[in-house]
Amino acid sequence: MTKRTVTRAGWAIAAVLVVGLTATGCSSKKPPVARPVQPPDSTTTPAPALPPPPPPPAATTIRETPVAPAPKLPDDTMASRSVDDLNRDSPFKPVFYGYDSAELSPEGRAVLDENSTILKTYSTWAVTVEGHCDERGTAEYNLALGERRAAAAVSYLVSLGIPASRLRTVSYGKEFPFDPGHDESAWGRNRRAHIVITGK
Repeated sequence: MTKRTVTRAGWAIAAVLVVGLTATGCSSKKPPVARPVQPPDSTTTPAPALPPPPPPPAATTIRETPVAPAPKLPDDTMASRSVDDLNRDSPFKPVFYGYDSAELSPEGRAVLDENSTILKTYSTWAVTVEGHCDERGTAEYNLALGERRAAAAVSYLVSLGIPASRLRTVSYGKEFPFDPGHDESAWGRNRRAHIVITGK
């Protein structure tokens, strides 16, 4: 065998080795396997959509609630004044009634609420509630009507916590009008229950 033949044979073996190693190296590397994508579950209910945000509040006009004024209480000099002086400038308000009626109106109850506050402040005072009427009708009828008006006022004061022992009633019918006129305005002022202090 000549030197040239050995060289060719060496190159042929080397080529076979390179090809073999290349094939082995390539075969050791595995190609990547594509993983199957999981199909969506058709039984799963989709998440509910969020509700739309609430609309902004409509502009409203704020009305201020009227506050009733606190009842005016008598000053501290009331305790030292005489009964006559107190009645001359009475701290009590009269209660007015409708025609031929002894029923208390809401306004009448509000007045008695204020009067009861004074009576509670001066707990030793005794009072008489006078019933008055306008000039229409007989004297006898108006005496009975005046008594019913005074009794209605006293009954309401007792319901507010004023002891009945401090309250008396009397009817003057149409004998002592507050207003001497002869029209509806005068008559309305004369249909009343008037509180008079009789003892301290």
